[in-house]
Amino acid sequence: MTNQFSAKIPSCTWSRPIGLGWDKPYTVRYASNLDDGPWHGMPLGGFGAGCIGRSSRGDFNLWHIDGGEHIFKNAPACQFSVFESYGTSSQAYALSTQAPEDGTLSAWQWYPVSKDRGEVNSINQHQTGEYHALYPRSWFVYENVFQAQLTCEQFSPVWAANYQETSYPVAVFVCNAHNPTNAPITLSIMLTWENMVGWFTNALKSPQVRVRDDGSPVYEYQPRWRESQGNYNQLVENAEQFGCILSRVASEKSLQEGDGTWCIATLKHPQAEVFYHTHWNSVGTGEDVWQTFAQDGSLPNYQNTTPATENTQLGAAIALRFTLQPGETLEIPFVLAWDLPITEFAAGINYYRRYTDFFGKDGSNAWAIASTALEQYQTWRSQIQNWQQPILEAQDLPSWFKMALFNELYDLTSGGTLWSSASKLDPIGQFAVLECLDYRWYESLDVRLYGSFALLMLFPELEKSVIRAFARAIPQGDETPRIIGYYMTIKAESPLAVRKAAGATPHDLGAPNEHVWEKTNYTSYQDCNLWKDLSSDFVLQVYRDFLLTGAKDVEFLADCWNAVVQTLNYLKTFDLDGDGIPENSGAPDQTFDDWRLQGVSAYCGGLWLAALEAAIAISNILLEKNLGDRQDLALQKSTYEAWLEQSRPIYEEKLWNGQYYRLDSESGSDVVMADQLCGQFYARLLGLPDIVPSDRALCALKTVYDACFLKFCDGQFGAANGVRPDGSPENPQATHPLEVWTGINFGLAAFLVQMGMKDEALKLTQAVVQQIYDNGLQFRTPEAITAAGTFRACTYLRAMAIWGIYLVSNLATIPYPHLGK
Repeated sequence: MTNQFSAKIPSCTWSRPIGLGWDKPYTVRYASNLDDGPWHGMPLGGFGAGCIGRSSRGDFNLWHIDGGEHIFKNAPACQFSVFESYGTSSQAYALSTQAPEDGTLSAWQWYPVSKDRGEVNSINQHQTGEYHALYPRSWFVYENVFQAQLTCEQFSPVWAANYQETSYPVAVFVCNAHNPTNAPITLSIMLTWENMVGWFTNALKSPQVRVRDDGSPVYEYQPRWRESQGNYNQLVENAEQFGCILSRVASEKSLQEGDGTWCIATLKHPQAEVFYHTHWNSVGTGEDVWQTFAQDGSLPNYQNTTPATENTQLGAAIALRFTLQPGETLEIPFVLAWDLPITEFAAGINYYRRYTDFFGKDGSNAWAIASTALEQYQTWRSQIQNWQQPILEAQDLPSWFKMALFNELYDLTSGGTLWSSASKLDPIGQFAVLECLDYRWYESLDVRLYGSFALLMLFPELEKSVIRAFARAIPQGDETPRIIGYYMTIKAESPLAVRKAAGATPHDLGAPNEHVWEKTNYTSYQDCNLWKDLSSDFVLQVYRDFLLTGAKDVEFLADCWNAVVQTLNYLKTFDLDGDGIPENSGAPDQTFDDWRLQGVSAYCGGLWLAALEAAIAISNILLEKNLGDRQDLALQKSTYEAWLEQSRPIYEEKLWNGQYYRLDSESGSDVVMADQLCGQFYARLLGLPDIVPSDRALCALKTVYDACFLKFCDGQFGAANGVRPDGSPENPQATHPLEVWTGINFGLAAFLVQMGMKDEALKLTQAVVQQIYDNGLQFRTPEAITAAGTFRACTYLRAMAIWGIYLVSNLATIPYPHLGK
């Protein structure tokens, strides 16, 4: 607690008036897909620790506490409230504009909502404050309600190349109160929280998997929401800190998922009085805390550790009351911590979370975590500022780009993120982020080809752990037969497919209802054993992760080499005509999995050429370092050189049409595919020889920019995946070609920068960023948006590709010491 102003809010945040809604937010394209509405705010919590979200109306409404699972509902009793006394008047508000819809907490007064400027007469009346977000920090600035100037900053200790605090299950709330008047002001700040121990686990331990109407596998999730029997709260304090632990009566069973402790805490201060209530009814009228708080900012100081009985709920409350003299300022930290050590996948398959490496595994350490936060929060905030400062001060980056660059990192916290405790095999644990909430499986390799740039640049050891998991999975096979969902969507009979062919690169690392990292290839929308991009994607990411993390970790290359050889050999079996390039055929068989390609395709063929170049480069390094059997390495290298020599002219001969590379060699389509030269982008990024002549690459890129972006809805939305050269659709009923994919657009923008078209890259990126952040898609960025104002697949991994734009723009000057220059 200090008597100084907090640091200023950066100028490039995403901001919105507190409580102000959206006139026409984007809505979901398919009714069976998730659409929580636009009230999403920046998430709080460490990687893999579970997280919570608080929207711009002040309500805590996102609960990603159970790894990989999604709960979106307001918990009104979890809230900050402020009492203010000034002269002869006083007022008290809970700091959310969203009153409960079920009639609970009816005694509470809820914060007034900001009005649209057109709804009020006085210019000073319209706004009750502003919400700001720049991940991992966010702020509420309260205006025109209190006499005091009040700001609340929220953050968790997330910063680049930090593999300890970034895992902590903690949220820090720094309240800054200033008296701008000429008379004393008395304030009291209260934090209330429900005892949620035991809520966040699936009551269905073996949920049945079914196929949704869009062909995707899904299962039911039934959290134990409000199952609070046996929960109790108790005060805890030391010389400097005061708090309340939210716990549960110990069971005779071993610790289960959802078991543990929560804690709310604050710092003591000689100017402030501490109040508490450990046992109030969080689903009643709320009078048990509100009556005294609204009267004078106090609480009844009631202590009761009696456990909750069946069908009852239990809240805890702590408050600090203080008086500010004219001109005086106080900074008051509050902390929310949770210690729920276990993530359970299928019944009985349990992993400890990464933070347990630092705080123990018995679930009793929420107070220790909160206490650490109260001691270190100022240092944590400085670490975040030091990490972000070089980018925030960069003169060549527009403010909107800086805003989106950091805010798109939200997915590393709230994307169902897993981060396991350390082991001998994985010394910093294993890591994974969902493809998205609708396609609930981890680290889809085709998606992370662009989407993993953020992880690579900021947490390179986590990035390499993901790729190692793929390398371990490639030799494995799983003969379990299953039907393919795509055929259901086109009303055709599905062939049976094995789950995972040995040697094939898996599409993903599994789902939270089975065994992530061990049971791969969860998605059954397509038979991913037939995909023509995954093997190449893997090889390129192996070499990228070596090269762009300093080019010294040759053990990483050696660990992945056998998988590289096996998967390239596997992919080559699809070169049925022997021309050197595997052909696309049958059902859609690449990342655009609703879009049929036939023969040699620009997308998959280009990735194949770049992957062969990367494999040759890897073999050269392993030969130079004497890692592996030299004869085998030399043989593999010569094989890849021969394949490459044969393939490169075939790619030109079959696909170049004088203006751009055709979609494929056999469909006869004249569509301009936005991502046709992903392989060329990757080759140049990794310092490999161009896979196509540079002048042709530039010509094709200009054609893409003109047709897919400028001529598609006048450039309002971003680049469509594929349209004719005049910007018109080949098939107006098509799905993927006419969608604007956020991550593909950011990848395309990185390619534009790479080819000297930075102005065009920024124009394209800005169009997409504006659609996301102006239309209620913030902190749930989807895979796709459409010109009709709809979206598909929210909270999508690929959108972190925006860091690829920053990478390519700054390859020589990146301010991260661990990233290769």
